[in-house]
Amino acid sequence: MAELTDEDYEAACERGRRLFESEPHAKAARYDRKSKRMILELTNGATFAFSPQLVQGLGDATPEQLEDIEISGQGYGLHWEALDVDYSVGGLLAGRFGTAAYMKQFPNSQAA
Repeated sequence: MAELTDEDYEAACERGRRLFESEPHAKAARYDRKSKRMILELTNGATFAFSPQLVQGLGDATPEQLEDIEISGQGYGLHWEALDVDYSVGGLLAGRFGTAAYMKQFPNSQAA
């Protein structure tokens, strides 16, 4: 295995910093009871909303469980502790609301 030099390490850190600054990730997440939607505010100024009914593991959740959402992984992940459910923000933005088998129920999905 090749040895990692200080230069290699610094270059990798810089690539990570550039990616973090340029790729949208969540800065806030909440469940809106009125619209019955999960609302994600992204670092690029965009807002993404989706129905929890679309998402594997969230469809039968109570409003209280949906409201108990945590942003994880520096904004790249979402976690619902009481439901033991985790999703990547990028996956949700791409329309991946569950496993490949789960997504087959949505024939128009590009993520199936």
